[in-house]
Amino acid sequence: QVQLVESGGGLVQPGDSLRLSCVASGSLFATSGMIWYRQAPGKEREYVAGINSDSTSEYSDSVKGRFTVSRDNAKNTMYLQMNSLKPEDTAVYRCKMVLGGYWGQGTQVTVSS
Repeated sequence: QVQLVESGGGLVQPGDSLRLSCVASGSLFATSGMIWYRQAPGKEREYVAGINSDSTSEYSDSVKGRFTVSRDNAKNTMYLQMNSLKPEDTAVYRCKMVLGGYWGQGTQVTVSS
């Protein structure tokens, strides 16, 4: 079974930056697309960004220009660099491995003044 573990969340002020990490176990990471989702209380889960095995990426309109997704296959890790954070970015951020549909437990990001 694949395990995904997110980290890097925290409490920051508007305009600050955070970098989230998603570390995967096993050997599937390098060949799998990876996705960041987020979910705030009372809201549906929202697609944030995705990265293919060839490192091409895509973003939701709400984060485009502010967030950058990347991956390091040698470390089995996907990252989400989040800049210019806004209160509406507050959510639990979870990563998903496309191959197999595995999910991490999530890391909390809170943007508040």
